[in-house]
Amino acid sequence: MKPVNKAALLKTLEDRVEEHISETIALFQNRSNADLNNPSATGGWSIAQCLDHLNSYGDFYLPHIGKSLSGSDDVNVSEFTSSWFGAYFTKMMDPETGKRKYKAMKGHIPASDLDAAKVVGEFLRQQELLMSYLRAARKKDLNKIKIPISISKLIRLRLGDVFQFLIAHNERHMQQAKRNLVSEKTS
Repeated sequence: MKPVNKAALLKTLEDRVEEHISETIALFQNRSNADLNNPSATGGWSIAQCLDHLNSYGDFYLPHIGKSLSGSDDVNVSEFTSSWFGAYFTKMMDPETGKRKYKAMKGHIPASDLDAAKVVGEFLRQQELLMSYLRAARKKDLNKIKIPISISKLIRLRLGDVFQFLIAHNERHMQQAKRNLVSEKTS
């Protein structure tokens, strides 16, 4: 893979996370429990289920990221190079490049009746934490820090790949959640 400028990559990822925070506040935060738990008109997940699914991934990845960041030395590295595996996972999850649908992994399938306000609040908390980790990563080597993946703790991806995968996955399900708002208007 071709090296990219680390600062530019982190800025792009920060912008996406900021957009997810803003959209969640504007579109979901003040909706009723019933609205947020309303199943998709196409039979898919409700808004709350989409966010709860993302929270389950945050529950796995964010502690690993935090521990790895705090346990690594500050360095002056200006480039990041995705691994083949990391780039593949990110491309698979990114809604622009990964058009195929995937079944949620065991442990990441949301319940159907959720405390929606709690789910939205937790999603916002996790996004703020992710933002702080992206900022902390400016002083770290995104190539050297390795994070286990949720499907196998034996496989470890570079921190830069984990950030890209996690945020692409968030984008995928934010788009899914927002489609519920569109279908709500046409009902």
